[in-house]
Amino acid sequence: MNLPFQPKHMRKQVLLFLCFALLAILRLTAQTGTPSLLTVGVPEKNHFSAERLQRIDKLVREYIDSNWITGAIALVAKDGHIVYHKAIGYDDKEKNRVLQKDAIWRIASQTKAITSVGVMLLYEEGRFLLDDPISKYIPEFKKPVVLNTFNKADTSYTTLPAKKEISIRELLTHTSGIGYAQIGSETMNAIYAKAGVVGGIGLKGGKLGDNIKKLGSLPLVHQPGEKWTYGLNTDVLGYLIEVVSGMSLDEFFRKRIFEPLGMKDTYFYLPKEKQSRLAMLHSDDQQKKAVNTAEIIQVNGEFYRDYPILAGGSFYSGGGGLVSTAYDYALFLQMLLNKGSYNGKQLLSRHSVDMMTMNQTGDLRQARFGLGFEIVTETTAAKTVLSPGTFSWGGMFASSYWIDPKEKIVAQFVLQQYPFSHGEIAEKFKVAVYQALQ
Repeated sequence: MNLPFQPKHMRKQVLLFLCFALLAILRLTAQTGTPSLLTVGVPEKNHFSAERLQRIDKLVREYIDSNWITGAIALVAKDGHIVYHKAIGYDDKEKNRVLQKDAIWRIASQTKAITSVGVMLLYEEGRFLLDDPISKYIPEFKKPVVLNTFNKADTSYTTLPAKKEISIRELLTHTSGIGYAQIGSETMNAIYAKAGVVGGIGLKGGKLGDNIKKLGSLPLVHQPGEKWTYGLNTDVLGYLIEVVSGMSLDEFFRKRIFEPLGMKDTYFYLPKEKQSRLAMLHSDDQQKKAVNTAEIIQVNGEFYRDYPILAGGSFYSGGGGLVSTAYDYALFLQMLLNKGSYNGKQLLSRHSVDMMTMNQTGDLRQARFGLGFEIVTETTAAKTVLSPGTFSWGGMFASSYWIDPKEKIVAQFVLQQYPFSHGEIAEKFKVAVYQALQ
C-alpha cells in the first residue's frame, strides 16, 4: 500500500491498524459465516493418510474372518470433509447379501443425543429452565420416592421420600435416579415389569406418554442428583418435548431437526419404500460368533427385531427408538461440531452446545458426563486417543460415535449386533482413526 503523504512512523501505524482490522474481520467471518457442508474430501488434503486409513479395513476384515461380526459401516469426517466412508462385509451372510453404505440401522441410544438437542431447542426459546422440576410439566413425577427395601420373592418394596424433586438437568445427565426397564438391574426390571413400564424399543404398539406417566409413580434407585444411573431419563425428556411443544416427538424431530439438517433417512418407523434397506440385526451364538437374530427374541421381555417396520407405529422412544444411516447421523454430528449451525441454519447457539459438552456430573462417574453426552476432560484424556473436549455415546446394538472439536473430527462406527462379546473393536477403531491423522 502506497501512503505518500504520511510520515514514515505514521505509515507503520496505519499498516498495523489495517492488519489488526483485517484479522478482526476474518475472525468475525469465521464465527458468523456459514459452516461447511459435509462433503466428500481427499484424505491427504484433510491431514489424513489414505494408506494408514486402510488399517480400518484390515481391522474390520479380521473380525469378519473370525466370524465375530458379519460386517460394519465406518465414517470419518474432518473439517466437514468425509475422508473415510465404507461398508465392509455382509448385511445378511446367510443370503450372501453385501452390506451397503446407505443401510438403515437401529441407532438405539444414539437417539438420546437428538432428544437432548430437542430439549435445548425449547430451553433456548424460554419454555423452561434446566433446573425446573420435571413435575412442573409432567405432574406424575410430583413428590418422588426412593426405593428402600425390595422383596425378590413377590416384587414388593418399601420407599422413602426423596429429598428433592427431579430436575430437567438431572434427566439430561442421568442423575435423576430413574433406572432402565428390561435392560436395567434385576430389581428395577422386576418393578418396572410389574407396573407395565417398558424400555421403549422393539415394541409393536403403545404410547410414550402412557409409559412415562406410569414411570412417574415408581421408586427411584437413589436420591436425585446423588449418583449416576443410566435409565429412562431421555424417554422422560422425549415426553417433555411433546408436552411443551404440543407436537408428537416424531413431528417435532422432523420439523425442528431432520428437515433443517437435510436428514432424509432418519425415522421412528420406516416408510414402505425404504424398508428393504433396514440392516439385519445380529446376535452372538454360544461360541460368540455372529448369527442372524431371530424375528422375536427375549431381552427380559419380548423384543421384535424389525420393529422399525410397523405400519402406524405409535411409540416414539426419545431414548432409543430411531433408525438412521451413517451419513444422515453424520449431518447431525457435524451440526454439533459447528457449534449448532449447519447449511446456514442455526439450530442451537454455540453457548448451548458448549454447556452440553461440559462436565455436569463432577466426580459422580469416572467418565464425565454432560447434557446428553459422555465427555473427555483434561483429566480423563490420558486414557484415550480422543482429544480433551471430545463428546460421544453409542447404541445398544454396538454402534458408537464421537465428536472431537480440537481435531474437527466426527466419526461413527456402525454394527447391528446384540448381545455382542467383542466390543473392543470400537476402541480399536478409534485408534485406527487417530493413527492415520497427520
